[in-house]
Amino acid sequence: MNMREYREEDLAKVMDIANIAWQPIRKMSRETLGDTIADIMNPAGDALSKGLQVKEQIESGNWGIAVCEHEGEVVGFITYSINGLWGEICNNGALTSTGLKGIGQTMYKFVMDEFRKANVKVVKVTTGLDWAHAPARRAYERAGFKKHLDSTTYFMELD
Repeated sequence: MNMREYREEDLAKVMDIANIAWQPIRKMSRETLGDTIADIMNPAGDALSKGLQVKEQIESGNWGIAVCEHEGEVVGFITYSINGLWGEICNNGALTSTGLKGIGQTMYKFVMDEFRKANVKVVKVTTGLDWAHAPARRAYERAGFKKHLDSTTYFMELD
C-alpha cells in the first residue's frame, strides 16, 4: 500500500468508497432519527449522500486530500486540514471488501506526517459514539488518539 495526493480522476472512486463506508452509519441514522429527518439530512438518499458531501468538500479547495492505493487501485481516502497549530482529520474511508488490513493506519500515518511537517501540535478528529462508528473509534485509538470529549446532538421535527 502507498499513499499519494488526490488527483481529479480519483473522484468517482473516492465517492464510491465514501458511500460504501457510510452505509452502516446511514442505516443507524435512519433507524434512530426516522425517515423525515434522515431525508432532510441526506436529500440525495442514503446511498449517495456521503459521496456527494465528500465531493463538495474536495471541490471547496479548503481541505487536503490523499488516497491510499494497493496495486494501482484506490482503496481509501482521507481529508484533512491544517490551521496553525491545529490539524483536523475529517472524512476518511477504506474499502474493507478488499480484505486488506492497515488501510486506515496507513492513511493516518501519512496525515500525521503532513501535520508534523507543518509544525502542527494538536490533531483532532470527530466521530460518533453509536454502534455504527465503533470501527472508526477503534481505528483512531489504534492511531494514537487517547483523549476525548463526549457530546451529543439532539434532533427535533417541527410541525
